Amino acid sequence: MSAGLLESAQNMLAGVLDLGRTRFELFGTEMREELTHLTATVLGGLAVLVLAALGLAFCGFAFIFFVDEANRLWATVGVAAAFFLGAGILAWWLRRAVDVKPRAFDATIAELQRDLNAIRQ
Repeated sequence: MSAGLLESAQNMLAGVLDLGRTRFELFGTEMREELTHLTATVLGGLAVLVLAALGLAFCGFAFIFFVDEANRLWATVGVAAAFFLGAGILAWWLRRAVDVKPRAFDATIAELQRDLNAIRQ
């Protein structure tokens, strides 16, 4: 085996290792971004949910007590229907928001696919 061939193989191996290191760094960066996004989304969603539930409950009680005693049953049914309608709209909005977000690790998968195509050629 000639020295040039051995050196060429070492250079190729070093290039492959550098490429792998770069891809794992990208994966780590995307993992941190996803974790940060998930944490912020969960905490923000919980805060909004608690505050909105408290506000809506107090508004519902105020409306029910504001109505004449003869119509309180219908007011209670109306408030409950409004809560169910709001829950349905929120569920639809959340589903739409989840569908719009790109897949996790999409950039890493694309880079690995490009690497695989380059190695095959």
